[in-house]
Amino acid sequence: MQFIDLRAQYDQIEKDVNDRIHAVLKHGQYINGPEVRELEQRLADFAGTPHCIGAASGTGALLMAMMALGISSGDEVITSPFSFVATAETIALLGAVPVFVDIQADTCNIDPSLIEAAITDRTKAIMAVSLFGQCADFDAINAIARRHGLPVIEDAAQSFGATSKGRKSCNLTTIGCTSFFPSKPLGCYGDGGACFTADEALATRMREIREHGQDRRYHHPRLGINGRLDSLQAAVLLAKLPLFPGEIEKRRTIGARYTQALAHDRITTPVVRPHNTSVYSQYTIRVGDRNALKEALRDQRIPTAVHYPVPLHHQPVFRRPDAHLPVSDEASAHVLSLPMHPYLTHEEIHRVATAVRETV
Repeated sequence: MQFIDLRAQYDQIEKDVNDRIHAVLKHGQYINGPEVRELEQRLADFAGTPHCIGAASGTGALLMAMMALGISSGDEVITSPFSFVATAETIALLGAVPVFVDIQADTCNIDPSLIEAAITDRTKAIMAVSLFGQCADFDAINAIARRHGLPVIEDAAQSFGATSKGRKSCNLTTIGCTSFFPSKPLGCYGDGGACFTADEALATRMREIREHGQDRRYHHPRLGINGRLDSLQAAVLLAKLPLFPGEIEKRRTIGARYTQALAHDRITTPVVRPHNTSVYSQYTIRVGDRNALKEALRDQRIPTAVHYPVPLHHQPVFRRPDAHLPVSDEASAHVLSLPMHPYLTHEEIHRVATAVRETV
């Protein structure tokens, strides 16, 4: 059993992937080729935003977004401690300070009720993570941001394709950033990412930033990075896009089957809010003895993962000894992600759920 089965997906689109890659090899425009422009338009249409800016990675997309917003040394950015390190890493790389706010116990997304108390005169943005495939509560977050004149960035590395009140992830905030890392719901065959915005000025800045800050060849009005999405990766994503809506529905169906099969008072299954849909980038449960369950499943050749075993406020590079973030601490001690991809069979779901229930 695969934790994420990329080969099963490739078998569905092998000819289109190969044809598109060969087209890039023939025209030789490996950087900023026509595939990148086509992909950006199609992703913008999918998300419902006017502007999509391809990026070399999801991490690069976050960096580009904050650079476009002018975040720099000494500024503060409010974010979640229960996330992959890139969320806070990009803030710190700009010399700014990540200010961690605890999460909701049921969704593991940032708790909007705690954000306002963390705002200071140095706060320059709110970066909310849409974790495990479900959008954060952006109605509440955006309302707080408006009161304080702050931009909001959605770290949508795990939620591209999800919706909140009918609107797509990456079309809910000032800027949305996603990742196309191979294991993501929409992944390429290497690193890739994108930024989305309705603000034309911000879109222009991000396009310049990803090209070393240039607005035309050898003319650099701002600092930038090498943040471009490769034509080959864009070609792979274009081949995958026709499958993506159907794969989202399969993920939702598999998530619902898992939740039904794992109903037990000692297993906490994911909660999806009524106005949300999830793309289940991970199907993450919580149990009392995570390590015992992980070992038992390993013995039965069922792969698992822990997202995330150490919250960011306990990482050596960000350690906050005085931080009181109990919900994040509790989640880190008990979460376990089960196999999740669109090609899981009924038999595999039953096998995983039975093994989890019997062990618990």
